[in-house]
Amino acid sequence: MELTRQSVEILAPVGNWDVLEAAIGAGADAVYLGGKRFNMRMHRTDTNFDDEKLARAIAYAHERKVKLYVTVNNLISDREMPGMRQYLELLQKLQPDALIVQDLSILQLAKETGFTVPLHASVMMNTHNEHAVRQLQAYGLTRVVTNREMTLDQLRLLKERTGIEIEYFIHGDMCIAQSGQCIHSGVLFGQSSNRGRCLKPCRWPYQLVDAQSGDVLESGEQGPYKLALKDMCLYNHLPELIQAGVCSFKIEGRMRTADFVSNIVHLYSSAIDRYFDDPTGYYLTEKEWQEMQENRSRDLSTCYSFGNPGAAAIGYTGEREPRFFSQAVVEPGLDTPVALPKQQMAADFPHQPTLSVRVADRAAASEALENGANTLYVGGESFLPHRPWTKENLKALAQEAHAANAKVVVAAPRITLERECSEWSHLFKQAAELGLDGLMVSSIGMLRLANEHASLPIYGDLSLNLFNGVTAKWLQDNGLRQGTVSAEATCEQIWDLCQHTPLPLEMIIHGPLEAMVMDHHLPEAILGLEKADVDRSYGLLDTAGQIHPIAIDQYERNHVLFAKDLCLLPFLPALTSVGSYRIEGQHYTPALVGQITKTYRKELDELAAKKDAYAFSADALTALSEASPRPLGIGAFRYRISR
Repeated sequence: MELTRQSVEILAPVGNWDVLEAAIGAGADAVYLGGKRFNMRMHRTDTNFDDEKLARAIAYAHERKVKLYVTVNNLISDREMPGMRQYLELLQKLQPDALIVQDLSILQLAKETGFTVPLHASVMMNTHNEHAVRQLQAYGLTRVVTNREMTLDQLRLLKERTGIEIEYFIHGDMCIAQSGQCIHSGVLFGQSSNRGRCLKPCRWPYQLVDAQSGDVLESGEQGPYKLALKDMCLYNHLPELIQAGVCSFKIEGRMRTADFVSNIVHLYSSAIDRYFDDPTGYYLTEKEWQEMQENRSRDLSTCYSFGNPGAAAIGYTGEREPRFFSQAVVEPGLDTPVALPKQQMAADFPHQPTLSVRVADRAAASEALENGANTLYVGGESFLPHRPWTKENLKALAQEAHAANAKVVVAAPRITLERECSEWSHLFKQAAELGLDGLMVSSIGMLRLANEHASLPIYGDLSLNLFNGVTAKWLQDNGLRQGTVSAEATCEQIWDLCQHTPLPLEMIIHGPLEAMVMDHHLPEAILGLEKADVDRSYGLLDTAGQIHPIAIDQYERNHVLFAKDLCLLPFLPALTSVGSYRIEGQHYTPALVGQITKTYRKELDELAAKKDAYAFSADALTALSEASPRPLGIGAFRYRISR
């Protein structure tokens, strides 16, 4: 590749006018900032730009030959959609250099309105394979902010295969969870990490325990902050970044001070200038690295740029943590008041209610079928000690399900890097021959792959973050047969979504929910293991006395569950506009899967028959509570809105 200074840009964060001037003065080639709405930094009123200052900022940057990108990168509800349309009209007039977007609805709106400002995919889109990139390129996106777990080698391959511009975080605060795959704050506090208000449960103190007995498994010598990822710093690896084809070196920190941003930008900018001036003679001195160290907030790490860093990337002591946004609280139980919408949903289904059950093995599948499941979801992540589904098992299950007049849908994993894409495209091609009835995908990359390699109906899973009707239309236009409502949506927001989409919707009504998904392996990092004990149930104990089970999948990813399992049995009459209801049964015994399926089948059938005369069975709820391996709760459903 030809090495020119114009090949890369230093992209600086800006939270107010002082920082804007400081970043540009220090040598930033581009800046990114947010307006007063629709972005991922909504905690404080003193950050972000009102409409007048936004126009001034764009002019100020352009006068100095600096690009300016506006963050429009949070999930959008249906009630916010008119405001979003107006905001896009304003941005079309102001002409920033690009918008950084998360919600798929922006792609749909841009297509409908002829919006001409370039669109960049936010890191919150969790873009981590070439199929997702190609799907975005089909809608005119010119750049992706890639998944933070991707290595430089993976970035190089992605660039070579797609030609897309790659923006990559090189410095600052990083999330331990996969981007867009953490709902802990949204479900617990109604302050969503996907909507710009994360209260950072990942920065809480925890203990590693046996999830069954509660016995503490660690010595405690490391420190309690088990998920507190250190700050990213690739200052020592600028040549590797450039050679990997990264075009935009992104610095995190839209809530940082002008002095902090100015110093970091200056250090990176001057080093990059020296590299391009004399690449063969380039080196960093100890003095420069010392200056970077002295101006750090947390301790520094290269994070995933060169592979999974394990325990070395965690700030276990918490001594350099600049701020704690929240502390552990007890998750809401079944007795928590619920703000039902003013427009009560009619207790009348548009069609016979469908009950879906996700299962981990054949025994659980048989129990679900015997007790009234219409659809079985299998595949995707196989959590220890379960084994992945073989082709023979899938074929036999399809025959068993069809005999019971039920369907079998195979699900792809949430995270699908090159290995996973290759493996699952192989299965997609054979799905019809195995007798399967559909495919369920968790990302737009796998949606594209499913459309290319199979003719079966395609279902969308929770990870697609379906939060509004415009996104639903985009998904439907791109081949989705059914979508899953976001687990962060409240009862009122579910109502709104049902009124604004023709796409059939499913929602999860019972079972363990994943608070966050991560590549970091907690038991191995904390205990120094080479491999986790497959016969051990691991969990994180928070300071409120709750245990969050850790589910480990076949790819060694860790899925941290909520302490309470979701149970919406008492609220079925408020959910009749949803077409399908799902039980997440993959973490339950076969007998419990059968009991839960039977309970919900009975209640849904009675609700459909009795309509307004229906009353749910309190005895059935008591029986489920007594049989559950964990307490039951109601998640984000209780809030009026998820912010």
